[in-house]
Amino acid sequence: MIGISPLAREFWEHGRSALCPIYDMHGHMGTFHSIYFPRAEAADMIRTMDECGVRMLVFSHHHALFAPDVGNVPAVEAVRRYPDRLRAYCALNANYPEQLEVALADFDAYADVFVGFKFLPDYHKVALTDARCRPAWEFAEARRLLVLTHTWRDSPYDGPAIVRQIAARYPNVPLLLGHSCHDDWDAAVALARDFPNIYLELTAVFDDRGPLEKFCAEVGSHCLLFGTDLPWFDPHQAIGALLSADISDEDRHNICHRNAERLLAPFLT
Repeated sequence: MIGISPLAREFWEHGRSALCPIYDMHGHMGTFHSIYFPRAEAADMIRTMDECGVRMLVFSHHHALFAPDVGNVPAVEAVRRYPDRLRAYCALNANYPEQLEVALADFDAYADVFVGFKFLPDYHKVALTDARCRPAWEFAEARRLLVLTHTWRDSPYDGPAIVRQIAARYPNVPLLLGHSCHDDWDAAVALARDFPNIYLELTAVFDDRGPLEKFCAEVGSHCLLFGTDLPWFDPHQAIGALLSADISDEDRHNICHRNAERLLAPFLT
């Protein structure tokens, strides 16, 4: 199905929309082992964003996620180089509690950079409910920081049952479910219905036909967020899937920018 709505036509004809900017709430940056990214650094990624009307990318740097000795330094440098286009999640690996402690102690020094935290439980093999993560959750709860976490069906680290515990325990944390408990769409719907602090982030959801329409119909687009995992996936593909889905332009505006603008407002003033 090819979208023929007014918003879709604008994108098809101009490659972007003046009235519908896009906020990509799930990105990365930098090199990664065993794969080649043609546009993995900040300047190149912004060139991709410019091509399709992505106003801002919120990301966690690969080095912060997988090289604790480097940490979030490259993310800080990128955001401060492009403050109008980038914000970052402070990536945390609870296998290194002493570094997590330093990240929390230094957080205020990077108020212009970080909007919250990023957890990668399946890769780090640390459940969201692990006691080593508690200081970060309590910090985020007290400050209403965003938390983006990888979520996947049946995962013992970040599956729906684990997410349910965290969402109930920290109701002031806007909890962004990266990949929306991928392939357990019913569980994602139930979580978003039960917890007003949960947002379903759509990276990889765009690869399947049906779940986007299901989310809009059964939960509502007010809790859906555009994301791509850039540079892993190309935003052009995600935008095409969004424009071709059987949803309204009002839903598309919510997904592309309205929900993100609301969440990011406290961090962009």
